[in-house]
Amino acid sequence: MNRALIIVDVQNDFCEGGALAVEGGAAVARSVAGLVGADRSGGRYRYVVATKDWHVDPGDHFAADGSEPNFADTWPVHCVASSPGAELHPDLDVALDEVFLKGRYTASYTGFDGTAAGDGVTPLGSWLSERGVEAVDVVGLATDHCVRATALDARRAGFETTVLLDHCAGVAPATTEAALAEMAGAGVAFVG
Repeated sequence: MNRALIIVDVQNDFCEGGALAVEGGAAVARSVAGLVGADRSGGRYRYVVATKDWHVDPGDHFAADGSEPNFADTWPVHCVASSPGAELHPDLDVALDEVFLKGRYTASYTGFDGTAAGDGVTPLGSWLSERGVEAVDVVGLATDHCVRATALDARRAGFETTVLLDHCAGVAPATTEAALAEMAGAGVAFVG
């Protein structure tokens, strides 16, 4: 089966020391690098892609100046396009076939909103389908937010979808548990 790995938002701002850090984010970067290998010699994946939050002006996704984010609809400023915080974590030492940028002008949680950095227009789903991908493994940050949304959309798009839990980190136990239940109900499989 033609399989791809989708690495979700393993960016500096979502790892320790970042603007919206997830505990264990840097460890996820290292574990994904170990899973794939810098030269991808294991051959498990035909394609390896990553998604990035890439905020230019995402409207009310960022909490208004002087107000506190509610961490549901509004968030601290993070992953501003071309900033160090928006870059992939340096421990994610993986050769990528493409990077998909999402959330330029709106809130965006799913990698399937992203378009290829290479041409600026091709959506993730189309890119995968054009290459005959049938199955995807999803890893990254955070299990209860963007991993959840990306896995659900992968399933909706008809891809056999597996989340590799050992290569993900969630924000909070309760929301992670709810996300896992929702994904399972949608037919997403889990390993780890």
